[in-house]
Amino acid sequence: MKRLFDLLLSSLALAVLSPLFVVLAVLIRRDGGPAFFRQVRVGRDGELFRIFKFRTMVPGAEKLGAQVTGAADPRITSIGRFLRKTKLDELPQLIDVFRGDMSLVGPRPEVPRYVEQWPQEDRRQILRIKPGITDYATFYYSDEQAILARAEDPEKAYLETVMPHKLRLYRKYLEDRSFGLDLRLLLATLTRMVGLDGRGLLPRPARSLLSDNRDSD
Repeated sequence: MKRLFDLLLSSLALAVLSPLFVVLAVLIRRDGGPAFFRQVRVGRDGELFRIFKFRTMVPGAEKLGAQVTGAADPRITSIGRFLRKTKLDELPQLIDVFRGDMSLVGPRPEVPRYVEQWPQEDRRQILRIKPGITDYATFYYSDEQAILARAEDPEKAYLETVMPHKLRLYRKYLEDRSFGLDLRLLLATLTRMVGLDGRGLLPRPARSLLSDNRDSD
């Protein structure tokens, strides 16, 4: 049922959003380089795939710095800042959902070098389902770039603070997952994208988990 839902909704969204895709692609190309950014990520059962995102950084950015970025990273292009702030750079992942590499809802797909640092039990549990566009961690860390921008060493902050917390949120999603929860997470994520809180759309037990208590994490 989940795969059918993913296929129907992603195909509909791609059809509706295709004019926007064309406009954004043209704007990105004006900055130089390709419109899409393809990066290897770890999928279900550890299978590797190349994720689709709109390119927000200068060509060859991965060779110029860390694989995590803060909001003030100089590698981010002018149009890229807008795309990241509005989360429009994530829209091409609908292609990955349509192709079957991702689901609409599930733990975020990570790059191989960071997955290698996950505890073995986390790799076993989290990688047994398809990664997704959104989940508890995506909702909680909707401002991840701003968080990392405040760190003296963004990659160290990601590895030591953000990533372990994300893993806890991934495990929580695995405990709670259901078709109804997926619908609520999709609605909550869309609500947050337009600047509203969105937590009220999620199950009551999850709201305290997703409250802004990063200082105590």
